[in-house]
Amino acid sequence: MNLRQLEILRAVIRHRTTVAAADELALSQPAISNALKAMEAQAGFALFERVNNRLFPTSEAMALYKESEAIFALHAKLENRVRDLRECRSGLLSIVATPPLAYSIIPPALSDFLRHRQQTRVFFDVRRYEGIIEGVTSRVAELGFVLGLSHHPGIAHEVVHTGEMVCVLPPKHPLAERPVISASDLVGLPFIGLERGTRLGEAVRESFAQAGAPFQPTVEVRYCNTACVLAAAGVGAAVVDPFSPRQGGNHDLVIRPFTPRTPAVAHMLWSEAEPLSRLAKAFLDEVRQASRALGPAGAERPQIT
Repeated sequence: MNLRQLEILRAVIRHRTTVAAADELALSQPAISNALKAMEAQAGFALFERVNNRLFPTSEAMALYKESEAIFALHAKLENRVRDLRECRSGLLSIVATPPLAYSIIPPALSDFLRHRQQTRVFFDVRRYEGIIEGVTSRVAELGFVLGLSHHPGIAHEVVHTGEMVCVLPPKHPLAERPVISASDLVGLPFIGLERGTRLGEAVRESFAQAGAPFQPTVEVRYCNTACVLAAAGVGAAVVDPFSPRQGGNHDLVIRPFTPRTPAVAHMLWSEAEPLSRLAKAFLDEVRQASRALGPAGAERPQIT
């Protein structure tokens, strides 16, 4: 499939009708329909199931959709670069971050960074951990920001902030008056757990095991911010990273230290394949300054050349 065919496939998957896809791409509806027929003939398998004038993508079509995301992200980056060169802008910085850091450290750093660089353009995306690693290694993004880090060949990193997981509770929770909440304290009470297999989810499970407390969540969620929203609504207590409770100014939460101590370390990442741009180095300085407002700094920083 060529790029135009993939673009048509993605539009139909998003809209589920050829008419809406045609409107988005400024093509005729017959052109979209003919393109789908040609793609299915080339591929040798069906891409959509047609039900009541709507198109539902097959699992094969969704696999192609997911595989093509990196292509279109790179294509968008190239288009942005051409625009920068044409308009003589000073530069483009691409960054990706996981939700806790995207909504805490990054916004104030980005605000200060752009205040003095009005001609600089920034691409900023929020992804899961795996998407951050892929974005940095593929150079779709120059900088990545994650909580927790495993070794990845070709990726340089720096600790930007070291914190600890905290317990969040609704104001009228039975444990709200305690100065510290332990894993054992949460046994038998409504509890919001983080998804199994995620870095923070496994860290919390390990802390419960260390305390000899059974891990029995009433509700299981993927993101810490979701856990904070549910906790504020009175669903139960949750153990989350120290950044997420800061994200929503409207969260009505009680925040307490959690034991056993469970580290939550924020890292910034970049590829070792190419030197960092001047813009990236300047933004890293802004992130370091923003992180100082959150408490203790991280480990010693490496030299960036």
